[in-house]
Amino acid sequence: MSPEGGKQTAFRLAGPLTSCSDTKPPVSERQREVRTAMRNPFKLPEGNIFLLRNKENEQRKLEHQRQQILKVHEKSTYAGRIQAKQANLRQELRQGQDEMYPTSSSKAVSTLRDDPAWRKAAILRKQTAFRLAGPLTSCSDTKPPVSERQREVRTAMRNPSKLPADNIFLLRNKENEQRKLEHQRQQILKDHEKSTYAGRIQAKQANLRQELRQGQDEMYPTSSSKAVSTLRDDPAWRKAAVLKSNDRENIREYITKKREMFLTEYSLAVKREMIHKLAEIATKEENRMQQAETFLDEDTAMFDVFLEENDKNSLEAIKGAEHETKAKLEKVAEIKRISGKMLAVKSDIVKNEEILKEFTLYNGFLLKLSPTDWQERQKARRAMVDKIKAAIKEREAKRAEPVKPSRRRENKARDLPPVCDPRTPQRQSMMRTKGSIKRKKVTVPVDESKLPEYEEPELYFTDPQQLLDLLEDLEKQNLTLIQNSRETEETMEEFNHTMDNTLKKMDQETEQLTQQIDVLVHAIQREKDMAAELELKSRLFSFGKYKADDQDVMLEALGRKVAEVYRSYVGKSGANLTTLQMLTNIEGRMGELLENVELIPKDRMHMAERAREKERRRRLREEKVCVQKMQQEERLRKALERAQRDTKRPTGKKLMPRSLPPVTERLVNNDDGDIDMEMEKQLYFFT
Repeated sequence: MSPEGGKQTAFRLAGPLTSCSDTKPPVSERQREVRTAMRNPFKLPEGNIFLLRNKENEQRKLEHQRQQILKVHEKSTYAGRIQAKQANLRQELRQGQDEMYPTSSSKAVSTLRDDPAWRKAAILRKQTAFRLAGPLTSCSDTKPPVSERQREVRTAMRNPSKLPADNIFLLRNKENEQRKLEHQRQQILKDHEKSTYAGRIQAKQANLRQELRQGQDEMYPTSSSKAVSTLRDDPAWRKAAVLKSNDRENIREYITKKREMFLTEYSLAVKREMIHKLAEIATKEENRMQQAETFLDEDTAMFDVFLEENDKNSLEAIKGAEHETKAKLEKVAEIKRISGKMLAVKSDIVKNEEILKEFTLYNGFLLKLSPTDWQERQKARRAMVDKIKAAIKEREAKRAEPVKPSRRRENKARDLPPVCDPRTPQRQSMMRTKGSIKRKKVTVPVDESKLPEYEEPELYFTDPQQLLDLLEDLEKQNLTLIQNSRETEETMEEFNHTMDNTLKKMDQETEQLTQQIDVLVHAIQREKDMAAELELKSRLFSFGKYKADDQDVMLEALGRKVAEVYRSYVGKSGANLTTLQMLTNIEGRMGELLENVELIPKDRMHMAERAREKERRRRLREEKVCVQKMQQEERLRKALERAQRDTKRPTGKKLMPRSLPPVTERLVNNDDGDIDMEMEKQLYFFT
């Protein structure tokens, strides 16, 4: 609002308000400065305007940075910030007017603006736009007497540049919430309990008319309102209204019946068409069935011929199968008899092998217990016999090469001395002996009859007592060895136990030291971060961008925000904690929660994260829709203002000094139409 408009508004409101008092109040220094500024609006303010402009630019940059830091739901639009600035300017103008003209009527006007009944009546007048006020008030020829309260209301409404005390954005949000609740209630209701959109609109219009009539009766108590109420109580009027509604219902029933008739006719036509199609399908199926019967007769004749041939073949096959089964049974019986003999022989072989293994085990044990000298003599004897046998075998093989086949058969029939098992270790010695004989090419004349046959050596132990004595000695040695092994195991266990204890102590000490190091590192980092943050704050505050009052306000807001976070995270506490203490407790609580997060199952954690993500996206969508609605409404409002704006150029005299206040009696003689027009403009533009 321009200074000229503010000056005119102040003069218009000051006239009737100051006329109530005869004596002028004392003028203070502040009031004198305000009057001087309002008398000469073209006078520049004191101070350097360039410094003021730079200061405003800095404030604008800081505000832009603050808006970027804020969250989406905390940000404000450009239109909202402009409206807030305009509201602050109007508030300062009212305070200046009250300081210039401190009268009792200004208090009455401010009290009237804060009256909820006055606000409600203003909102109702805006919604109905005095559509029904004309016919209801036109019945009376005499004007009602104007009370003191009505005179104050009209005086306050003469200024179209004033905004109401209520916030239209809060009212709009409240209406949106009520609309959502009504939509949810309609969804819960049953089908026969729901109402249509037209019914809800008519109910709202009826409620608005009722409230408007009540407000008009309170403001303009005339005989026309009584006449309208008596007209509604008239039985004839009620009967006519009921008949009109019945006619409407009969027309609605007629339309529904016509619709039902059309639907039934349509369903009959559809069914007739379906019957015709089914009849055609039935004839086609009958023809196909007859053709299938002929094919079936042919197939049955062919199948009978096939059965006769199959019977002949089956009889021949049965005879051959009986002959083969007899032969098979004989073979199976013979196989069973032979397999029984084989199983008996195999069982005897297995038993003898087990006995042989047991005896060989005992023999080997006794041989190992015999003295080493005796064992060496037996090994030398066996080696000598093996060498002799190998030499004889080689000589016979050489002699058999040039001999005739008959001679060869005679040599084969000759009895040979027993040869040792090739799997025994003596085979190596035999091969070495054979190789040496080949290399030397010496033939030793040996008489086969004089060669002694090698037999297994007899046992060294002739008396059982010898074996028992030897076993006792071995048992004593084993006991001593077992005792020594136990002692060594005990010493090893003690050593391992002491070693484990020392390792545990060392691990604990290292863990404690690492924890202390981590704590110190975190504390150092936290102190560094805090110092950097405090340094940044001190630079910002000391740079001159914030005043002392702004700093206090910011710190108080920060303290309130920290207290709110503390109550939501930690809970209420009886002690009065400082902001730093609350932040410390919040950090501790956050650490506990982060530790507990690891104990929560992953599936449950993922479900909670998905739910929070869905909630966040839904909230963002709602905020985006609200912002779009607000922008659309703002655009519509601006377009409407541009369309209804008066494009006439200002005409008339220039601004003159203040004239004498008008006489109070002229307010009664003013036309009510002008007052109603001003009131309508006030409600249309500023509510």
